[in-house]
Amino acid sequence: MLAFIILPQKVANMNHFLSRLISLFLALGITECIASEFDTTIPILDKGAITYYVAGQVEGYGDTDFMVDTGSGYTAINEAMLAKLRHDSKVKFVSTVSGILANGKRTKLSVYMIDRINIGGRCVIHDVKAIILPGSTRNILGLSALKKNAPFALSFDPPRLLLSNCIT
Repeated sequence: MLAFIILPQKVANMNHFLSRLISLFLALGITECIASEFDTTIPILDKGAITYYVAGQVEGYGDTDFMVDTGSGYTAINEAMLAKLRHDSKVKFVSTVSGILANGKRTKLSVYMIDRINIGGRCVIHDVKAIILPGSTRNILGLSALKKNAPFALSFDPPRLLLSNCIT
């Protein structure tokens, strides 16, 4: 069974929402089945904003934090990381795509294949397609990585990312 669960960021009463969600799962008889599919829990780093981060390590680069963004089709890295990964031959160019940035601007973006990303020291993801963002912007963990570990879920109480099919 595949499940994709994203809990909304803004709910007036999160406990009420979660209670209703659990009731729905119980009514459908799928709670145990869904819970058993998540084999890895990654703590979410709270940096005091409305964005959520997980610790990561990119082979050939080192430690970094990734903003979790389920609305991003691609994982994204900045130019500084790309330069280091290129130097160590840990990425390869795949293609160029047209994309719309968070500011609404349409632009051409290069796509590279990253050999290996380790999320939270608990989940290794191989061959992740990533777009390159200009400058030293934050790195983003998008669907090109997350869907490799589906089903996945975000929880905010406690804050954590739940992944499946992880290699450690």
